[in-house]
Amino acid sequence: MGLAQLSGLDASFLYLETGRSFGHVSSILILDRPDDPTFDPYTEYRARMERAVGDYLPLRRRLVEVPFGLDHPYWAEDPDFDLDFHVRHVAVPPPGGSGELDSLIARSIGRPLDRNKPLWEAYVIEGLENNQFAIFTKMHHSTIDGAAGAMLTQQMFSDMGTVDLRDEVPPLPKADPLPRPTDVLNKAMFDLARRPRRMLKWQRQLAKELFRVGRSSENRAELAGTLPGVPRTPFNAAITPNRRFTWRAIPLSEVKAIKTALGCTVNDVVMAMCAGALRNYLIEQDALPDDPLVAMVPVSIRTGDEVDPWTNRVSSIFVTIPTDLENPEERIGAIGATMAEGKHRHDLLPADLIVEAASIAPGLIAHTAARIATNPRVANTGRTPANVTISNVPGPREPLSLGDAPVRHYVPVSTVVDGQGLNITVQSYCDTLDLGLVSCRELIPDLDRLAELHLEEFETLKSLAGLATASE
Repeated sequence: MGLAQLSGLDASFLYLETGRSFGHVSSILILDRPDDPTFDPYTEYRARMERAVGDYLPLRRRLVEVPFGLDHPYWAEDPDFDLDFHVRHVAVPPPGGSGELDSLIARSIGRPLDRNKPLWEAYVIEGLENNQFAIFTKMHHSTIDGAAGAMLTQQMFSDMGTVDLRDEVPPLPKADPLPRPTDVLNKAMFDLARRPRRMLKWQRQLAKELFRVGRSSENRAELAGTLPGVPRTPFNAAITPNRRFTWRAIPLSEVKAIKTALGCTVNDVVMAMCAGALRNYLIEQDALPDDPLVAMVPVSIRTGDEVDPWTNRVSSIFVTIPTDLENPEERIGAIGATMAEGKHRHDLLPADLIVEAASIAPGLIAHTAARIATNPRVANTGRTPANVTISNVPGPREPLSLGDAPVRHYVPVSTVVDGQGLNITVQSYCDTLDLGLVSCRELIPDLDRLAELHLEEFETLKSLAGLATASE
């Protein structure tokens, strides 16, 4: 593949990584073990990965840093790729319930990936109750975003079918030796020399878009408007490397029934559930701010026409979530309005233009800015753009499997950053909505309670929509 430079957005996930904040995103597949007594989850999964690494370049490429950090790093195919370093076999202790699995995941996401290897790991986890096992994958955000990760998982667990372990594995393409530092530096200097031309082109595009937006007084007001004020909560502080993780599942059919009954969207239902749960959690902590919380909501800007699908195509909108409203009906109504406002503000300028801005600044400047932004003293002063990240990722609509082992849940496991010690990511899979919650262990030690409050708020929304609740 030669050397391929990371985009500014891809590289930013490396620059923002510290000894406390890690840039990987993960997922857990929960599978039923088939009746076949000869079925071995690790053998089946490793055999599938052995065949997949030849087709999926992100699994084989590793970082090559530019000397002195003068510019963004490059990708190069790893000439020493070792599948057994990446695919691992572990087990949870008895009784193998959700608590044991959650603890194992929490420990894993609190450790960084090795930057001298391709930036991913996968764990086949046995010992789960109900005759189940899990596959936990951990991949750095610089390599792939959530939408591309879901696409990769869907292709691997739906297209390949049952692996015949007797088939010969085709050899991997021979990778070139890693380039010498002087060669990388020379290439970086050549790329930097072309940066001013890209900057001029970007400035012309920006001026054109600003002129277009400026012709409307309403758009001018939106563009000039400030982002919502961010109140303080117990989880808006500098984080530690220690994590909590837990997950819950709700029927997607019931989410859609609430949406239909209340005349809103699926995303509005998800956001209202999170807002109500956060409000009740903060009330229990005697820490509910008077002002509404602010959520950062990642949005995919993929068009399907990308030349390289294995890169980040993601932006974010910032919206208030009505944690200040006591009435759940008022909350879900307010969510629709604030989401529409946030999307309108986000759409005023093309997302590609905003993403390109990250690639214009030389790596040295971008890295220095990231170090300032991740200083724990900044996080502890409350200077954070949002209280919490809430992400709703559409997942596969068709069932996935590992050979004859069907996937029952596809749980997202995201990351937290300084100043935002809580992440709530929701992903649909067939007729299920799986909620993955990640927190800093010290800022939210009782994450299970917050997860249960999400289920309680979901029951409240069902009652509001006139649906039967779990207690009926």
